Amino acid sequence: MPELSQESERGRPAPPFGVAEVTGPSMVPTLYHGDRLLVHYGGRVRPGDVVVLRHPFQQDLLVVKRVAQRRESGWWVLGDNAYAGGDSTDYGVVPDDLVLGRVRFRYRPRRSGRRSPWALLGWALSAARPVLSDRSASRRLRAR
Repeated sequence: MPELSQESERGRPAPPFGVAEVTGPSMVPTLYHGDRLLVHYGGRVRPGDVVVLRHPFQQDLLVVKRVAQRRESGWWVLGDNAYAGGDSTDYGVVPDDLVLGRVRFRYRPRRSGRRSPWALLGWALSAARPVLSDRSASRRLRAR
């Protein structure tokens, strides 16, 4: 997962984009274990966006979740996989300062051992995609 650049602490601005790697199943089917993400740090966050944030109780742990709705004291975030847990249903509202950036793009690395022309073509067509906002997360929140 991404870490903030040390350059920002020395007075120089941090780069606006960074790369993160997904671990775990909480964002399946949108993101899978091993996916790489292009993160726009400091980007405007809206309900439905996929974001990288610091875990409210373990701030050295970075997590990827979908923003479900704005609350009085921050953001309510949910994983796309309702059975995986580890979202606001466990730790509550996430304060604004813990949301680091918005995920813009995902890249799936090629699996080893798949060398046929059809496998390479399938990978090339599905490996890189923008991560779009999905408004269904807020509907799922109301259903809980």
